[in-house]
Formats: sequence, structure tokens, C-alpha cells
Amino acid sequence: MDRGGTAGHTAGSHSGNSGPEKPYGLVSTASYPWNREAALSYAAVTRRNRRPAGRPMTQTPTARTPAQGQARTQITVPAKHPMVMVLGSGDSLLRVIETAFPGVDIHVRGNEISAVGDSADVALIQRLFAEMMLVLRTGQPMTEDAVERSIAMLRASDDGEGDGPETPAEVLTQNILSSRGRTIRPKTLNQKRYVDAIDKHTIVFGIGPAGTGKTYLAMAKAVQALQSKQVNRIILTRPAVEAGERLGFLPGTLYEKIDPYLRPLYDALHDMIDPDSIPRLMAAGTIEVAPLAYMRGRTLNDAFIILDEAQNTSPEQMKMFLTRLGFDSKIVITGDVTQVDLPNGTKSGLRQVQEILEGVEDVHFSRLSSHDVVRHKLVGRIVDAYEKYDSQNGTENGTQKPGRKAGHAHKGK
Repeated sequence: MDRGGTAGHTAGSHSGNSGPEKPYGLVSTASYPWNREAALSYAAVTRRNRRPAGRPMTQTPTARTPAQGQARTQITVPAKHPMVMVLGSGDSLLRVIETAFPGVDIHVRGNEISAVGDSADVALIQRLFAEMMLVLRTGQPMTEDAVERSIAMLRASDDGEGDGPETPAEVLTQNILSSRGRTIRPKTLNQKRYVDAIDKHTIVFGIGPAGTGKTYLAMAKAVQALQSKQVNRIILTRPAVEAGERLGFLPGTLYEKIDPYLRPLYDALHDMIDPDSIPRLMAAGTIEVAPLAYMRGRTLNDAFIILDEAQNTSPEQMKMFLTRLGFDSKIVITGDVTQVDLPNGTKSGLRQVQEILEGVEDVHFSRLSSHDVVRHKLVGRIVDAYEKYDSQNGTENGTQKPGRKAGHAHKGK
């Protein structure tokens, strides 16, 4: 990547989609007069741009003329968008784009970005910058993660893997809830579809691995519904099942024994509601956090109900919970079927319910994957690694599946 202009400008990136409309100053050109003579020695800029050894910094870009089968595009960034917002502090966003498109030459001069390379890549880059401009126009900054996810969405669309009209800008600018100076919004296409499904359906299942935002987004929708007076109360519940530990003999009251299982729900609440108001709302019954067993025998009207960690329900518990639904209520059930902590031989109610309720009207299953993980990037890789290991070895979460013995089948008498 080369960059012209003064040291105060930020580095640039790719682009390229030739079409009838060029939004936000995106212009495709067939040729450009390159000049390799005016070399400049901006040490700070050189360090920031990680210029390959031997390539001079030039006042005008030094990209080659497109070869046959290649394309070139030029993008003019509107003056209302500072280049640092488009390319990132220290050119961090530019580096993400360069890494994603190693075969494309990217150059910046002033507020113009040019790219030369494979025609498909150049077209995708041009679409990427158009989406980035749409996001920036809303006042929301772009992050490295947002750029990576935008590229993934555009590539999926190009490969025919995308099955809807949603664009990266539509996904990244859908605000769910603003609280304490922070806005909660979906970060991936599947997350957006999950959130949209909650709006459209009475019962929604959010099924996916750890870190995909299943519970957090459901909690945000619940708080949004309460604040907009769509419901009068929020009910949060979890089955009290140990993840391999034995806590039953710890000292303390029943509440003190149960509280550790419900703590993640409290943590999410504190992110979305003024912590000082939570005790008051709970005392008034506006927010209720309780173990799943406490739901039996109740009819829950005018409520937003979330069942978390549903993979640890038995089929009987799942049926019991679903039939608590009352008038003007909504249920969201979240879980990860790869992390079942039930005793061996006990079938997960979340696994079974997919076979029973798939296709039932007003019931929706949203399935998220490792691509939707919004925690540390390594979490997604860990999820993928376990799935690969299990598929190769016939195991479940790296261990022998319940009911099977290693090495040979069990023989009865």
C-alpha cells in the first residue's frame, strides 16, 4: 500500500464495483497517470503504513496499470468524513482491508483511494467502502471488527451463501437499546435475523455456541419491550444444573445456593438498566429472576420471558416451561446444544423440542454459529476445533457420547 499527500493524511484502501450508480463519490476509472519520480521521506507515515521494503513513498500513487482481467477503481471520500474515520486510527481499518485482499494494490492521495487487482475483489472493495460510508453517515464509527464482519457478509453474498437482502450497513446500524452512553446492536447478519425474529414471533429459540450474543440480545429486547410498555414485566429463568461441579452441600440459604446460577442474568441487567433501580424493580415484581422450577403451575401474562441455558432442561421441563405462556407475552429460549450438563442418559429438552416444534406457526428457531461469536476471536476458533474433533471421532465436546463405550459396543447379557 502506498500513500501520497501530506503526513497528516491517513492511509487508504481498496474498492471497486462498476455499476450504474456510484454512491458517496465512488468513481471507477480506466486509467491513471502514475508517477514514480516524486519520492517523499515521511518517516512517521512510513512506519504507520508498514511499507514493504524497497517500495518508495510517492506523492502520487505508484500502482501498476491494470493487467488483462484486472480492474481499477477510484473512491473519493466526501469531505464530511475525515479520512481517519474511514481508514482508522493509525490506519487500523486499512490494514484489515489489506489483509483481507492481499492481491489488491491500494493507494491513498488526499481524500481519494484507488485500488488495482482482480475485478471481483476490486468490485467487493468498492461495495465495502460504500457500506462503510453509510455506517459513518449515521454517526456510528467503524471498528476493525465491523470491517471484518462487513467483508465476510459481502463475500457470503457474492458466493451465494447469503439468503437475504440485508447489507452490512443495515446490520451494523440497527440499534436495539441505548443505556448509560452505550448502544446495543447486532454485529452479525445472523444476530440481526435473531433480533428481527423476536419482533415477529411469540416464541423464539436462539441456538448457538458460547459467545454468540443469544442471551445478551434477548435481554436487550426484553428491556426495550419493558421501556416501551409492550410488556409489564420481565421474567428471567435458568435451570439450576451444575456444570460438572457439586455445589449442593455448600452452606447457605436456598437463595444463596441458587444465586450463582442466575448471576450471569444479573450481570446483563446491570449493563442495560441503572443498577440503582434494579432492586426497586425486582421488589415490585417488574423484573423477576428465578430458577426454572419456580415456573411450574404459573400462567405468565403480559411478560417478556427468557429461559437461558435451555440445553440443561429435560424434555418434561421444556414442555412445562412452554405451556406457561399467557396472553400478550413473548418467550425467548436460548441455549447451546454442544454444552449439555445433564446427567448421562438424560435427553436435552432443547434438542428434542427442535424435532417437535420445527414448522409450528409463530415459533421460530434462530441458529447461530462460530461466525457469530462476538467474544475474543479465539473463542470462534475453539468452537470450530471442537466441532471438527467431534465429527472426526464421533465424540461430543471431546468426550465419548453418553451411552457409548470406547473401543467396542456394550453387549447385554
